[in-house]
Amino acid sequence: MTRRALPVLLLTLLSAALLAAHLCFGSDSYRDCAYIGPSIRMYLTSWAGLACALGALPAFARLPRSERRGLALPSVVAAVLLTLATLTTTYWLYAPDPAGGDDCSGLARLITSCRTLPWLP
Repeated sequence: MTRRALPVLLLTLLSAALLAAHLCFGSDSYRDCAYIGPSIRMYLTSWAGLACALGALPAFARLPRSERRGLALPSVVAAVLLTLATLTTTYWLYAPDPAGGDDCSGLARLITSCRTLPWLP
């Protein structure tokens, strides 16, 4: 991989990491089985992940044809998929209460297992 193709890979990996972090922060929406809405870190990870995924696309487009092979091509394909995924998570941020008012519908309990990851605060 050449030095010019490295930003495509790095932006794609960063977008994937931010998407994973956003999904782990999904339990921030509930406190004591009451829906309180998305947290600031959910907004930050969703919008930053979208910006990184979208940033990988022009970085790939600026590459010469000879350098679009190797890891740059799979990275940009992953960036397109990550763009769709982060667009979905960003949409969910502004959607109404997904539990429909039932509070702690079970999904929040499954997502809290992400808190055991050592890199999360």
